[in-house]
Amino acid sequence: MANFSPTNQKGYFQRYINLVDENDLLSAFAIQQESLEHFLNGISEIDSQYRYAADKWSVKEILQHISDCERIFGYRALCIARGEKQPLPGFDENDYAELSKADHQTWSMLVEEFMTVRRSTWLLFKSLDQSMLNREGTANGQVMKAETIGFILLGHYYHHEKILKDRYLNHK
Repeated sequence: MANFSPTNQKGYFQRYINLVDENDLLSAFAIQQESLEHFLNGISEIDSQYRYAADKWSVKEILQHISDCERIFGYRALCIARGEKQPLPGFDENDYAELSKADHQTWSMLVEEFMTVRRSTWLLFKSLDQSMLNREGTANGQVMKAETIGFILLGHYYHHEKILKDRYLNHK
């Protein structure tokens, strides 16, 4: 896989891409995998119910949001890699969170779901050759490469892990 150049990307998602230190997508997934399962499994069921303000998502809702985004962005990457010409739609993350009913799931179930979705994402990107990764398409009104989506997903997880550490898991 070629080295990714984050400086060639623009827009809203750049903030996520900037959180990924690696330039090789599969290496970046492997490195993140080493820590994320340990981190998520270290959160208790009680802590997973915490929200630092009434109008903020719970820890469970954040993880469900990450899983939802992983699925949606994985679909976008697949479509773009396969040469889809139609623009792919956006989504309202707050509506998805509200309708997810994540707080009615157990934390262990949500972790298992995310780990399964993440494995699927990793296998998708592993199956794409460089020409597929370099294909561009439009998602949520923004032109991007399939490879870019992988880096967005990695950075999106890092973004939310930091929020969890800074605002949720230090409340005791």
